[in-house]
Amino acid sequence: MAPRPERGTFRFDKYYLVMEALRASGAPITEHAPEPCPREWLEAVHCPSYVDEVFRAAVPREKERRIGFPVTPAITSRVRHTNGGTWLAARLAMQHGYAANSAAGSHHALHETGAGYCVFNDLAVASNRLVAEGDARRILIVDLDVHQGDGTASLTAGREDIFTLSLHAEKNFPARKARSSRDVGLPDGIDDDGFMEALDTHLPDILDTFEPDLVLYQAGVDPHIDDKLGRLSLTDEGLERRDRFVVHHARSRGRPVASALGGGYGDDQRTVAERHARSMLTMADENLRVSQSRG
Repeated sequence: MAPRPERGTFRFDKYYLVMEALRASGAPITEHAPEPCPREWLEAVHCPSYVDEVFRAAVPREKERRIGFPVTPAITSRVRHTNGGTWLAARLAMQHGYAANSAAGSHHALHETGAGYCVFNDLAVASNRLVAEGDARRILIVDLDVHQGDGTASLTAGREDIFTLSLHAEKNFPARKARSSRDVGLPDGIDDDGFMEALDTHLPDILDTFEPDLVLYQAGVDPHIDDKLGRLSLTDEGLERRDRFVVHHARSRGRPVASALGGGYGDDQRTVAERHARSMLTMADENLRVSQSRG
């Protein structure tokens, strides 16, 4: 079990509570345990010297401050497994239409350092590996976390085979935004209808023009109106509409979707965990609906 940081907002117990909520839901879920991500996969995206610091649990203090918690041997093991989990979710999605990583979505991690509670960028690492192995020619990363996916954008910048779409609160972290393939900065307090209007404006068009083989979905629930670090005002219904929209438009075009957990913050960790669990169950249900309608 990873240690909790002494300060800050990040709480590791959320991940255990998400799994408890999924198991208690009664939904027919299948659990898979990922293998730890190989070092060379991480070094293909991140600076090898930084990867070495993490593997030795010898990350300099200034980088740990930027990450938001100390990088212990337990954290090293955790992030290797969560990165392996996103790759595994992508491979499973290609078989079943949809699969989820119940952790990860570490979209702030950069080339030479982690940041914003993110050590390695599983979205970029998985995308790079899937393309390198020939599992996908083009990958669309849809990032609907309340914070911009600055690390993912910078790590995949200039690539024609990876497209990054980020809808985020413009005035939220990070202060200095990277350049995604397409950025949609949203005003504070935007509601369900406003968010869905923005998503409808951009996602279907990108799916049709970019024609990805796979969608990696950073499905943070921190756009919720009650989120401790959010600045948007989506309700439970709004998050459900958002998740169904992403899966429906991707799956109706025959594109598999693999989601990663992403952000979600609050004093009541069980409430946040249940929000994440509902998100994954909603996407699984929508995948089933589309699959049945397609025959």
